[in-house]
Amino acid sequence: MGYATNAGTFLIETLVGLLLLVVLLRLIFQIVRADFRNPVSEFVVKVTNPMLMPMRRIIPSMGSIDTASIALLLVIQYAELFLITLINGMPFLPLAMLVLGVAKIIGLIITVFTFSILIQVVLSWVSPGTNNPMTSLLYAINEPVLGRARRIIPPFQGFDLSPIVAIIILQLLSMLIVAPLNDFSMTLG
Repeated sequence: MGYATNAGTFLIETLVGLLLLVVLLRLIFQIVRADFRNPVSEFVVKVTNPMLMPMRRIIPSMGSIDTASIALLLVIQYAELFLITLINGMPFLPLAMLVLGVAKIIGLIITVFTFSILIQVVLSWVSPGTNNPMTSLLYAINEPVLGRARRIIPPFQGFDLSPIVAIIILQLLSMLIVAPLNDFSMTLG
């Protein structure tokens, strides 16, 4: 029974995690106004449109923030947690799962920004000045975060330390927001 439960949990977490990532990328692309003619952006739009278009008819946007995407993220995350508790035979506690779902989404946002910054740094070392669809998309995603980090520590003699500052801040946010939310969800259960 344990092996099947572990396999089922892994499969659900993997498939739902990929879906959450794509929906989150769509939301981030909209917030940073990334180029939607980019092949990666076009793929994200094609995958998410069947889920988002019906939701947009019901849930209006608030300014530049697509609330339908946020609602979809919460619904998908909540469904994942529900399925995992069902498979594991654990009691389902709606409020605890909602708080845990919000914590997981915030954690995913922090992870996406951390890895996109790391990938951009590696690409800048391997092939500086190269212009490809992924590089321009990474720049669009990371510039709002790295720009704020550059205000804290400006480039020093040609060295841009903003990625280090940004990653440190992202990890601090994870410790100060995600971990307490996880703990709070446990106290609700």
